[in-house]
Amino acid sequence: MNSEIKHPEVRVSIPPSTGVGKDEVLGVLPTASALKKAQEMKVDLILVSESGDIPVCKLVEYTKWRYMQEKKAKTLKKNSKSTEVKEIKMSYKIDVGDLKVRQKNCFKFLRAGNRVKLNVQFKGREQSHMDLGYDLLDRFMSAPELEEWGSMEGKPKKEGRGISVMVAVRQERIKREREEEKAKERKRKKEEKMRAETEGGGGGEEIKMVEEEEEEEIDVTKETGGEKDQVLNELF
Repeated sequence: MNSEIKHPEVRVSIPPSTGVGKDEVLGVLPTASALKKAQEMKVDLILVSESGDIPVCKLVEYTKWRYMQEKKAKTLKKNSKSTEVKEIKMSYKIDVGDLKVRQKNCFKFLRAGNRVKLNVQFKGREQSHMDLGYDLLDRFMSAPELEEWGSMEGKPKKEGRGISVMVAVRQERIKREREEEKAKERKRKKEEKMRAETEGGGGGEEIKMVEEEEEEEIDVTKETGGEKDQVLNELF
């Protein structure tokens, strides 16, 4: 960084002030010229890559650059996090209450961004009723919240002594929820701002009223003083 860079020339660019978008490319410059440019801009000359024929540098404040790199690393870590697969098992003879509990759990998993494996299990002679397992999965996914948030990845298929199907979250629903949360946050901030402005305005009116009362008291004193002078003049 800065004077520690020993290369005779460097490829220089300036990151956007917001941290989003393309860099402004200045091209290849003598290192001395790049350092002079950094001094003029009151920023640092940061060496970001030495892998090419000509090292790459950026003109940016070091603290800002470090913040941008940490933010980028967090984003990559978040995006690279593997989606967890949850499994829900049930019997084809499951009662209505237990079915609703499992539907609720499935909805919770999907909303968290996970995939869900539904597995209808059969024991012994129950395998002769496989058709009821397919019907159960269709009934399971008919819950309004599951129709909205999830979709089957293909058709249910036989797996061992049961029937299973993978359910994935609908990405458009996740996106819509995030937009709704952002809208709520904007509304909350707007209401807080309006409330603060209203409270501030009320305080100003109160001060103004106090000042007007003080002025009235002063005027009354002046008038009283004038009447007193007039009475004294008449006596003498």
